[in-house]
Amino acid sequence: MPTLDHAGARLHWEAAGPEGAPALLFLHVGIATSAMWDPLWADLQRDFRVIRHDLRWFGDSPSDDVEYSNRADAVAVLDAAGVDQAILIGASYGGAVAIDTALEYPDRVAGLVTIGSGPSGFPAVEPTARERELQAPIEEAEEARDWDRLVELEALFWGVGPTRETADVDPLFLQRLRELGDANKPLLDGDPQPVPMEPPAYGRLGDITVPALFIVGEHDTSAARAQAEHLAEAVDGASLHVFPGTAHVPSIEYPQPFLGLLREWLTGRVAG
Repeated sequence: MPTLDHAGARLHWEAAGPEGAPALLFLHVGIATSAMWDPLWADLQRDFRVIRHDLRWFGDSPSDDVEYSNRADAVAVLDAAGVDQAILIGASYGGAVAIDTALEYPDRVAGLVTIGSGPSGFPAVEPTARERELQAPIEEAEEARDWDRLVELEALFWGVGPTRETADVDPLFLQRLRELGDANKPLLDGDPQPVPMEPPAYGRLGDITVPALFIVGEHDTSAARAQAEHLAEAVDGASLHVFPGTAHVPSIEYPQPFLGLLREWLTGRVAG
């Protein structure tokens, strides 16, 4: 896979599919790398120009200790791929980057899909007692810089969610989440300095005019569900889909149903 030297980072990226086809740029969740999109990759590249990269300070995208913009990084990847405009598909943190990019670079964005994401500047949502109970050891592991334990706990929290039990979830799915998280450990000792977009997206969502689909898992956190509902209300013409039987990463837990949902939306709203 090629690398792109951009603004103090070496971004690991990949493009596939027919040139000139509608382009999709995938932005990964914060507990994984661009490899999270592997189950969708071969299918979608038959009909779309698919592009993905490890965000700066994730996976194989190391960076100097400099301030940076994830929005500018995403646009630089589009430039490297020779794509003028793409539909942005982002999971969690990647979805927040996608929303910001749609606002800062509207001429580069043809559509927007987020999964378990919220807009920058969204007011804090009071966690449930169960969520606080599950988040406390994650915060402790992060403070102790115990990366092995952090990866394990985050896989459980985000993979299972606060309203399911571990026994309800396929252990192979959880193992895949751990593997994706392990790939980030070499860069966890770094000091990322992302520059937030000002003003943040929360007060500007009415400026998004492209087709948008906001997905959230039935068992995701209370914050993620509140954010998805707000996005669907604030963005004109947007659709909300509550993905049944899953938590924060439906595209990894149930890739085939997720692929069906995504293809249906792409055909009906963007590429049809």
